[in-house]
This record gives sequence, C-alpha cells and structure tokens, in this order.
Amino acid sequence: MTSRDAHFSPALFQFLGELRLNNERPWFEANKARYMAEVRDPMLRFIGDFAPHLRSISPHFVADPRPNGGSLFRIYRDVRFSKDKSPYKTMAAAHFRHATAKDVHAPGFYLHLEPGGCFLGTGIWHPDAPTLAKIRENIVDDPDGWTAAKTDPAFARAWQLSGESLKRPPKGYDADHPLIEDLKRKDFVSIASVEEEAVCAPNFLDRFAELCRSAAPFMRYLTRAVGASW
Repeated sequence: MTSRDAHFSPALFQFLGELRLNNERPWFEANKARYMAEVRDPMLRFIGDFAPHLRSISPHFVADPRPNGGSLFRIYRDVRFSKDKSPYKTMAAAHFRHATAKDVHAPGFYLHLEPGGCFLGTGIWHPDAPTLAKIRENIVDDPDGWTAAKTDPAFARAWQLSGESLKRPPKGYDADHPLIEDLKRKDFVSIASVEEEAVCAPNFLDRFAELCRSAAPFMRYLTRAVGASW
C-alpha cells in the first residue's frame, strides 16, 4: 500500500502549539471541533491505514483505530497525582502494542507528534519488575542474540537506544559482565526522530512502516524474551 495523500498537515502542529499556550478547559471546548478535525481524525485514519503494514511486520501487534480504547492516546491528562494540573496533553500519540498487552508497559511501536519534538519509538517502556527480570535473564542466556538484535545494520542506522538506566549493576549481576550497560537498563526502548515536514509529507505512512520494519530484530528479541509470540 502506498499513501497518496498526507495524513497530517501543519494544522495539527498549529493546534497543539496553541493548546500549549491555552491549556484550559474553556479554550479547548471552544476549539474541540478543530481538535477532532485536525488532530484526532487524522491520527485515527493513520492508525487504520497502518494496520496492514503492521500485520506484515508481525501479526501479533495491533493497530486499533477506535476513538476510545484503541491505539490512540487520550488527549486528557491524568492529573490526580501531578502538581501540573493542566488538563490536556500537548502532543498526539499512538501506541501499537502486542495483542496480549494490557497497558503501555509492554512491547510496542509508538508514534509521538509534538511541535518541535516528533519521534518514533519501539520496545518496552518502564517494564514491571518480572518483565524486566525476564529481559535481563534472556540477555545473559542469549548474549549473541541480543547483540545481533541491537547491532542489526538497518536498525542501528535508524534507531538509537534510549531510556533510563540504573547507576549501579542490578542485584545479582556481575559488574564485569560484557553487557552490563544493557543489563543496567530500566527501559528497553529505541528512538528515531523525525521532522514535522516529514510527518506532513504524503509518504510518511510508508516511511513510518519502513522504520518500524527496520526495528523488527530488536522488537522480535524483546517480544520473545518476555514470553510473547512474534
């Protein structure tokens, strides 16, 4: 499938930029129709159009274009435990997670659109303790597989390993292990930055799919490491 029409336009970034300056309920309600037309609906169309590409990468990941409960992140912030009581997120995002996943802390592909800060993500962000333990154990048991996944030429050209790490080796792991820096990771994610101009181009869907496909070795390793099907 080749995308002929751009899914996104500069209007998406214009709206999010204005929302950043007017992050309050009255402004949003007055501009909600703009949000629907310029942000939400284009994202939902992109999610739906990405589905066949995603299935060709792995049939076990989901692109769900439902307005609620699907791949699209809600615009509303959870402010219950935050000092920042701004009610709305000033970015648009989608998470294409594994079919067995219950939340964002699972293997997935990610798209983040924000004025001045667009990027793609893959991997597992903030895995819980049992999941993190599985990944670390798998790296120890299969160091060659992990090294091959993270140094795959197509992956290494496009993606950069990112996320938080421990300052010291995790309990039970030798500080002299050759992969200790990877074993210290708290996140197993990779990031690829993109420009707003590229996001608004007619071929962005194909470029997004190509980048996700280049991350397949990394994603395959992590998915199998946590006991899920690839």
